[in-house]
Amino acid sequence: MCIDQAGKPLAAHIIGASDLSDPRQYWVGFNLVKGIGAARLRLLLDYFGSVEAAWQAPAEALQATGLSTRLVDNFLLVRSGVSLDRVWERIQMLGIDVLTWDDERYPKRLMEIDQPTPVLYVRGKLSPDDDWSVAIVGTRRITAYGRQVAEQIASVMARNGVTVISGLARGIDSVAHKSALEAGGRTLAVLGNGVDLVYPPEHRRLAESIMAQGALISDYAPGTPPDGVNFPPRNRIISGLSQAVVIVEAGDRSGALITANYAADQGRDVFAVPGNINAPQSKGTNRLIQQGAAPLLDPQEILDALNLTQVVEHRAARAVLPVDATEARLLNLIGQEPLHIDDICHRSDLPIDTVSATLTMLELKGMVRQVGGMNYVAVHEHQTDYQISEGE
Repeated sequence: MCIDQAGKPLAAHIIGASDLSDPRQYWVGFNLVKGIGAARLRLLLDYFGSVEAAWQAPAEALQATGLSTRLVDNFLLVRSGVSLDRVWERIQMLGIDVLTWDDERYPKRLMEIDQPTPVLYVRGKLSPDDDWSVAIVGTRRITAYGRQVAEQIASVMARNGVTVISGLARGIDSVAHKSALEAGGRTLAVLGNGVDLVYPPEHRRLAESIMAQGALISDYAPGTPPDGVNFPPRNRIISGLSQAVVIVEAGDRSGALITANYAADQGRDVFAVPGNINAPQSKGTNRLIQQGAAPLLDPQEILDALNLTQVVEHRAARAVLPVDATEARLLNLIGQEPLHIDDICHRSDLPIDTVSATLTMLELKGMVRQVGGMNYVAVHEHQTDYQISEGE
């Protein structure tokens, strides 16, 4: 933090600067500033050390970080015109949860993507079970075929304990949400507007059901209206939260194709449902298959490809069985690059039967995955090393 000659923080000279009751208010404040996204906020955090110090910093200190004069002026205008206390009061009144990079409840899968959104607004409740999730998206101009397939896929996912993620739009999205709910599963809707608003308005009752069995999610501040420019960027959150993305029907210019592109960039599996080559709603999905997406002929293929056939067992094992010393040793070796079991044995200095049995247990816990040829990868990038206690 920058200080003056008296040794006091320069931010203390700002009229009305004071500590807020919840530091998340400062994150919300930056979220209101157009032009300060993940990259620039990370820059400010690295420079000032905390989001509070960055919010309270004077103009000269902000410019010293490399922000343009125009962006600094825009920030100062927002800061002088907003009462974070009042904004926070409204968020609390609406029952909106706020998750930030600093929150351990922030979805781990989303945190793995390049430049994850700094703030998530949530109505409803996220669950650790949402680690097992598949996005189902597609055209608003749904056909009878698309409706049937979307219902089938979402129902199978829900019945197998897999959370269904989509965008609450008309067409495929709404069918996916409804089918997951009817099957008794969880579903998450990622919005292109504030979570206090429902768009399209006819999905208000559906949104209420989603909040009861999942959550509405957005990185747009409450009160943000639906706007065409908001929806393509939110698609990176849909794919970022998911293990895989399924495109059911999509025209040549469908927003679902944007989601598929984000998914590919994020290393997610992409499935596309093949369709009639003469149907406009299948041109996008057929092209995805031509470009390398996996053609989806049976929902079971998703479960098999992602090792989701034992989700219930995975959850039970993760909840009951802690990581022991041997598991910790292997987890510290296995990353996102495939590692053969022989190399794991060599690096861990453990016998093959011990390594094999431990890898089986880690698969059951959902912590590693076999990607073919006895090669293993970590399901998540580990944030910290697993510690091995002495004597274990």
